[in-house]
Amino acid sequence: MHLLISHETVYHYDLPLTRSTQYLRLTPRPSRGLRVLSWDLQLPGPASRCLDAYGNVMHVLTLDGPRQEIHLFARGEVDTDDGPPQPDAELDLAGALPVELFLRDSALTRADPALRDFAQQFAAACRSDAREGLLAMMTQLEQQMRYMPGVTDAATPAAESFANGQGVCQDHAHVFATCARLLGLPARYISGYLAADAEHVASHAWCEVWLPAPSGRSGWLGYDVSNQCLADGRYVRLALGADYLDACPVRGVRLGGGTEGMRARVEVRPGPGVDPAVLQQ
Repeated sequence: MHLLISHETVYHYDLPLTRSTQYLRLTPRPSRGLRVLSWDLQLPGPASRCLDAYGNVMHVLTLDGPRQEIHLFARGEVDTDDGPPQPDAELDLAGALPVELFLRDSALTRADPALRDFAQQFAAACRSDAREGLLAMMTQLEQQMRYMPGVTDAATPAAESFANGQGVCQDHAHVFATCARLLGLPARYISGYLAADAEHVASHAWCEVWLPAPSGRSGWLGYDVSNQCLADGRYVRLALGADYLDACPVRGVRLGGGTEGMRARVEVRPGPGVDPAVLQQ
């Protein structure tokens, strides 16, 4: 699937900034199933490019001097595979990192008794067939934790959002990753884009789980709780990590600025020859 992507982020401050450093994970890294045809960042200053500890493309942008706005713009074209979702061992930006690394918890994915009890319901099913057991867990999780913007934020831990019974895609991804790890299945948080219909195009988050060979082909498979589906050609990965803090598109520190406001606009459009109807699956 050929996709055209634009992502604009603007930070505004009510007082002048003295200095800021932004860590930008706004560039997809090619992998099997994702070909980056072109990609460009428009930033308010020069940025150094590197790979972070998980193998994500990261740009470090440092700005000095008084300013009250930071404008970040990413734009590009990608091709994704249209085939049915299958576990893939090559969907691994981290290179030599062992999959067992993603069994550990993190600041936003620590389990509490309620999460342990929920995950345990699917232990037998996952031992029999991990792929199908996780699909059942995904269905039940969406029923117990409805999609509701505005009740959580980027720092809300999985246990808290699960207890609230509400959240957004990043909360679903955190809870699902926590439960998969409790079941002995490595799981990682993914930030990226989802090409949907025109009213729902947005940056997105989902979870990839390493499925063992008894479920078929070993490898990573993406589970999107918010949309109740497996990640397919409509999904474009930007970054991965243990949780949101590792993989968020923009994260930074600043000196001065007072109160911060942020607005973001994402557009993901099908390229020439792509039937828009495929985005409404």
